[in-house]
Amino acid sequence: MTTPVAYMGHRFDNTVINAPPDKSSTACKPRQDEVHFRNIRVKPNQDQIIMKNSKQPNPRRQNSLFRAALLFLCVMTMPVVTHADGFKDTKGKYLDVMQEGKARLRYMYEFDNSTKDKALETYKVFYHVMDETGEDTLTKGAGHKYTHHRGIFLGWNKLTHNGQLSDLWHMGGGAVQKHNKILAQEADKAKSVLSTQIDWFMTGGETQCIEEIRTVTVYHTDDAHLLMDFESKLKAIEGDVTLAGDPEHAGFQYRPHQDVFENKSAKYLFNQAGIDPKKDKDLPWVAETYDLRGQKYTVQHMNHSDNPKDTLYSAYRDYGRFGCFVETEIKQGETLTLRYRIRITLAEVPSVDEMNTRYSQFIKIANH
Repeated sequence: MTTPVAYMGHRFDNTVINAPPDKSSTACKPRQDEVHFRNIRVKPNQDQIIMKNSKQPNPRRQNSLFRAALLFLCVMTMPVVTHADGFKDTKGKYLDVMQEGKARLRYMYEFDNSTKDKALETYKVFYHVMDETGEDTLTKGAGHKYTHHRGIFLGWNKLTHNGQLSDLWHMGGGAVQKHNKILAQEADKAKSVLSTQIDWFMTGGETQCIEEIRTVTVYHTDDAHLLMDFESKLKAIEGDVTLAGDPEHAGFQYRPHQDVFENKSAKYLFNQAGIDPKKDKDLPWVAETYDLRGQKYTVQHMNHSDNPKDTLYSAYRDYGRFGCFVETEIKQGETLTLRYRIRITLAEVPSVDEMNTRYSQFIKIANH
């Protein structure tokens, strides 16, 4: 079995590069002291390459062989790098961001209100983080405790539009966040970018209050299981919108797998000692660790400094749902931009100094 490698934007297999056969030559049995490689035979302890049945050297062919051999050696000595495989869409259900042939992030966009159960299962879009195999999730989906906590998600339990109040956290009374369309999906060796339009509807599911353009960027890096930037542009439609609630039921949040609810393993880290997340506002980041299927994961949740002020983190639940919340208003026709970063690592927990450095890198990249 061969391992693909990347070179100058192309992929090659680690197979022998053979020169084309010389049609002018005739069959010839090799001598016993010669080692054969297809159409090339090499005498042991000799530097001379003897072409089969060729009494006179062919300069053009020798040059071709030299170039092929040089390319082969260059490719063989290149390091195997993490690369993007693009996207894989399970039509009408979800879209996977792929990395090295495995799903790394799964965009859950299905919407089906044909039955009450399907409507409850699909009333909001969210993202699953996939495990190392690409087959199982590190995050929780619909059902269990609590069904409205789903992967990486965004919402407010007190959203007011034209004086009317709706719950776009628990999604009560038929309120929905509905996938509209994919605006862009691009992948290269460095990153994969997915942009979508998501329409927010008030209680009853008929009046649209927000048009959201959401862009996630997944970086292909070998120093994190997942490095994802999240940008949300929320535009108020046909009326002013107020986003309100509390840190437990609003904002940009992460919910680990249901097994973490059972093992109660979530613990939290902050950027400095003495932090009280219930009181201290505008924290740059909060991290949590949790245990799942014999592995320890660290999730660093980063809040960009350009986001609205007076942000509070909810970061104390032992089952691991955590994230940051802000109250703000969006005037009709205007757009609010929110930016966050999620970084997930395995095994050893990064130090506070390292996570502070990672946050500085996020701010530097996001501001360019």
